[in-house]
Amino acid sequence: MFEKILIANRGEIALRINRAAKEMGIATVAVHSTADAEAMHVRLADESVCIGPPPAAQSYLNIPAIISACEITGADAIHPGYGFLSENAHFADIVKAHGITFIGPQPEHIRLMGDKIAAKKAVKELGIPTVPGSDGAIESDAVAIKFANEIGYPVLVKAAAGGGGRGMKLAHSAAELPLALSAARSEAKAAFGDDAVYLEKYLEKPRHIEIQVIADSHGKVLHLGERDCSLQRRHQKVWEEAPSPALNVPARNEIGKVVTDALKKLGYLGVGTVEFLYDNGKFYFIEMNTRLQVEHPVTELVTGLDLVREQIRIADGSALDFEQDDIVIAGHAIECRINAENAFTFQPSPGRISDFHAPGGLGVRMDSAAYAGYRIPPYYDSLIGKLIVHGKNRNECLMRLRRALDELVVGGIDTTIPLFQEMIKQPDILDGEYDIHWLERFLAYRMTGR
Repeated sequence: MFEKILIANRGEIALRINRAAKEMGIATVAVHSTADAEAMHVRLADESVCIGPPPAAQSYLNIPAIISACEITGADAIHPGYGFLSENAHFADIVKAHGITFIGPQPEHIRLMGDKIAAKKAVKELGIPTVPGSDGAIESDAVAIKFANEIGYPVLVKAAAGGGGRGMKLAHSAAELPLALSAARSEAKAAFGDDAVYLEKYLEKPRHIEIQVIADSHGKVLHLGERDCSLQRRHQKVWEEAPSPALNVPARNEIGKVVTDALKKLGYLGVGTVEFLYDNGKFYFIEMNTRLQVEHPVTELVTGLDLVREQIRIADGSALDFEQDDIVIAGHAIECRINAENAFTFQPSPGRISDFHAPGGLGVRMDSAAYAGYRIPPYYDSLIGKLIVHGKNRNECLMRLRRALDELVVGGIDTTIPLFQEMIKQPDILDGEYDIHWLERFLAYRMTGR
């Protein structure tokens, strides 16, 4: 087993990885920018190394500094967490070239799934259903209009190298398509350095369902059920739950087998998440994330598995010590992302946390690196923490979440706590009757009454 792991991340995920490693008897190294010198993950790791000034490009994305930190401390593995360098195939290549283990998938699979066009083509060949759309990048407006007329409007223009909703524009007609193409290309170029875009059929009221997979180096690939991530704003998830209120056991088992069969053919290694739009009983692949997901705790709570521990074991060459039949979905779990933002305008709210109290009790988990007196820096993602609750069924889970939200205190800054306190009162949420557009409709109605 590894002797020392360097955690190439910050915030709650760095703390999460630190905890798993410590429970396995593995020493840890925290890297940090000057802005994060007082961060909790830095305080709790066995060693820490400052890798640069506040801007992420000069610190958490500074590959030479991270490799140097490994060499200075003697770390024999790197866990990238999520975000930053977690899906950077070049970084994974460099880590491997320096004789350090990258705790994640193989670089070729990161590279493949990072190219949305190549990924869609690959999974289609592997038997995973895809959204009707172009097989490659759209070369001209005329080609786009011709193709859109074939699959029917509305259509979604998407960045080939995209993610997080950037480089994504909707067109309801041929008249709107040229502007959508232009805007998507410009946004994609600015965000990813690549203006290639492709077209997909826009599904009117789908749910966002993702399948958690895990694969070892001995040929075993398993799925851990699904998560419903349909409650999102501008394609950013805010509320996730497992299992999905929209799926039954046969549907779960069917799509789970499709995914595991495909990834076994691919030779995938580590944890990963295959994301789908689910509409009228059919699944349509949208992307695969070759890393740990922000929402992984809901899967942990309904399966009893520690996904970070399994990541570390797999990277060390160990075999999974359970089978598909051993995976039992027990109860229900919901996660709310608590951000340092205004609850309804989503205006960022960096600053000093004056008071902090995490809720507790049976079935309540708070993954956060925040504390009273901690200053939220303006340089990074606004996530303060994740409130995750578990109950024996969805109704108990919702009641427990309501109570936990009322207990949670984050003073001195704006947070999204009031948003979830309002959401949990809505009949659609209580009934599990929502789609990927529900939250934006709710926010628009709250602001305008329409």
